[in-house]
Amino acid sequence: MPEGRRGAVWSTPALSQRSIPQPYGEKSKEPRPRQVKPDWVTAMKRFEQPSARKAAIQLTNTLLPYASLLVLMYLTMVWHLPYIVTLLIAVPASALLVRVFIFFHDCGHGSYVASPVWQRIIGSVLGVLTFASLADWRRAHGIHHSTSGNLDRRGIGDVWTMTMAEYAASSPFRRLKYRLFRNPFVMFGLGPILSFLIKQRLPTPGASRRQVLSVILTDLAIAGIIVAASFTIGIKAYLLIQMPVILMAGSAGVWLFYIQHQFDPSYWARSDEWESMDAAMQGSSHYKLPKVMQWISGNIGLHHVHHLRPRIPNYNLQQCLNETPELQLPNPLLLGPSLRSVRYKVWDEKERRLLTMKEAILRLRQGGLQPA
Repeated sequence: MPEGRRGAVWSTPALSQRSIPQPYGEKSKEPRPRQVKPDWVTAMKRFEQPSARKAAIQLTNTLLPYASLLVLMYLTMVWHLPYIVTLLIAVPASALLVRVFIFFHDCGHGSYVASPVWQRIIGSVLGVLTFASLADWRRAHGIHHSTSGNLDRRGIGDVWTMTMAEYAASSPFRRLKYRLFRNPFVMFGLGPILSFLIKQRLPTPGASRRQVLSVILTDLAIAGIIVAASFTIGIKAYLLIQMPVILMAGSAGVWLFYIQHQFDPSYWARSDEWESMDAAMQGSSHYKLPKVMQWISGNIGLHHVHHLRPRIPNYNLQQCLNETPELQLPNPLLLGPSLRSVRYKVWDEKERRLLTMKEAILRLRQGGLQPA
């Protein structure tokens, strides 16, 4: 694995040994002991304690301004102001909706409040606002946490990532589809439409009856809001308000999810080598954002902390980082450099790093796996 910001703080001899690149398909013949989580990871459990007061403050300082901005957007149309004014107000509204989604995310982990009943109520209501079903999303996201960075268990709750061997073996049409999918204009432009407006309207494969019901009830609630809006402010006004907000928030949300695991150096491994702690500390970013953006994103940039202890609520993540020296990585991912991550497309199992498409094609041509 390339030398980078990971590993120096907490790496073990076993990890360092696994970092030696292996040729494609070659596996170590020696049995590998499973990692034992150190005491400091166990000590992080104390930050899992939910706080009804902190949750109430967050809901108040987010939902009230969000609702007020939606009303203001409507008033700009009543006052016949140029639509660009409405869109300008949609920007802070969409930022607040991103924050609402983080609260929904915490409800999915069962970490936001102590009461399971209130957790379901709050999560279900926030799910309607963010166009996502709590029970079904919780299942898919749980799979993401248990498989993140595992090359043999891709497909649910992650960003489509091919290895070099898979890309080389793909048909020209599949390669084109993959490159279009990884194109930033598609991923962050069309992605929110496909994800929040279409994909979330259907249960994920393998969903239980309860999860299917959750999707149906969420869809019915969204439909009810649309019908109510059509009889009050009008369907046109509703769409001109809701669509830019959900799409801008969706673009920001897709970016946050992307940058949490698509950066260099990162971590992917086959099942026989995969470790959850490696996936958290090496394959989940410490995305150090400006304070305002960190507030908007509900501390989700501290993603290595979140993956180590998913039941730590967002409002405790910063304190956990501050009080756990092992989490304070020497080179966190900053906003400017993070933008370069959109170039990374393909995982090289030999070098154990993400490659740009140009690098991947060059290596494949050199290996005779793709015609020049």
